[in-house]
Amino acid sequence: MANIGKKGVLLVNLGTPDDPSRGAVYRYLQQFLLDPRVIDYPWLPRNLLVRGIIAPFRSGSSSKLYKMLWTEEGSPLKVYGERVKEGVQELLGSDYIVELAMRYQNPSIGYALKRLEEQKVSEIVVFPMFPQYASATTGSIHDEVMRYLRKNQIIPTVKMINSYFDRPEMIEVFADNARQFDMEAYDHIIFSYHGLPKRQLRRADPTGKYCTKAKDCCQRMSSVNQFCYSAQCHATTRAIAAKLGLDEAQYTTAFQSRLGPEEWAQPYTSKIIEEQAEKGAKRLLVFSPAFVADCLETIVEIGTEYQEEFEEMGGEKVDLVPSLNDDPRWIKTVADMVEEYA
Repeated sequence: MANIGKKGVLLVNLGTPDDPSRGAVYRYLQQFLLDPRVIDYPWLPRNLLVRGIIAPFRSGSSSKLYKMLWTEEGSPLKVYGERVKEGVQELLGSDYIVELAMRYQNPSIGYALKRLEEQKVSEIVVFPMFPQYASATTGSIHDEVMRYLRKNQIIPTVKMINSYFDRPEMIEVFADNARQFDMEAYDHIIFSYHGLPKRQLRRADPTGKYCTKAKDCCQRMSSVNQFCYSAQCHATTRAIAAKLGLDEAQYTTAFQSRLGPEEWAQPYTSKIIEEQAEKGAKRLLVFSPAFVADCLETIVEIGTEYQEEFEEMGGEKVDLVPSLNDDPRWIKTVADMVEEYA
């Protein structure tokens, strides 16, 4: 059947508090961490942990960090998201309706889908703003989209993008952003990705025999680990490194932002920074290719916190390679992928 209505596009990023106040941060943390795909504990311990410990105790310190991050326009994650949405809409033209949503807080996925429904779109392309697939990010977005749509009498054609961790055009933008730095002036380069508990990585292994058990299991892609977050992260690193002509000794893939005492994907970015400082490194260059827009985890965690830690260890400078943000080439890449799926 030919499509009669316009095509809907739903761009979704993780989310951000509505403002940097403690109350808004508390609401954001609570919604985010109560998602069973994020903290995959049973309902009762998850609620006790989040409502009783994490959200009340972390909201104050997190609020201070968000105040450091906030701009006159608001949260960078949402600001860049709106710019990408507008740019993609312009490129795709009047046959498409593009909406931006946040998995947590506002604008919500439900709100954005309702706007698409009101435009009577014939199909919806769901575009998670995460290059690498993880259950806690892309999986959660797909889950929430279907949770909303399954209540409706009519469900249009829905096409969900899974990942684009080695998309050549995206890789080129990351590489080009690094070329503004004198690559030879750095002692080491770190590709720092958002962390995941090892438990969640193992659950993504359909065989139960490969993840964290096979030697160098994340260093190559196969049918077994094609949806493994860590393997996709390493593939992104290799693609950017190849584009820049880097030798393997020049860089490390690492993971940041871990929470709690259990083991997360390793090596930890903080540990690599410590090891480099012990070797006498003075200058580090850091990519963060799990994020398509600069945000708390890049601007504050890497640009400020890791910088302070490195200085305390005797280092001098940690430079952050800017993310894709609202680069016109990234916007065109998003539009091209949407057209390929639509």
